[in-house]
Amino acid sequence: MRWFKHGWVSALYGRLSRPQEPDAERLAHRMEDIRMAMLDMLGDPGAQQYPQVARRIRAGGDALALWYARADLMAALAGLHGEQVARTRMVSLSAMFEGMLPRGMVSRPTTIRA
Repeated sequence: MRWFKHGWVSALYGRLSRPQEPDAERLAHRMEDIRMAMLDMLGDPGAQQYPQVARRIRAGGDALALWYARADLMAALAGLHGEQVARTRMVSLSAMFEGMLPRGMVSRPTTIRA
């Protein structure tokens, strides 16, 4: 007597072996969380001093646009708080992008000591 049909086992194995793609609504919420975190890091004084950075963050239409806006945010934060604080904040921000970017876009660990 056969307990499992071949098609069901194949479907189950296929579902377990490949990572699940997050749905569009969940990605949109995550992107808004990232956008809010970036604006919070900049703060009101930073948004006044660096309006182009705040505008670029608000206008970022997808995860890649926000990813590339990190460089401007890093420069603004370094100007406001110093490079050490800016670098620490960028590490926590980069972790928020996990799973939202193509594999080659993720920042790699560095050997530079801070």
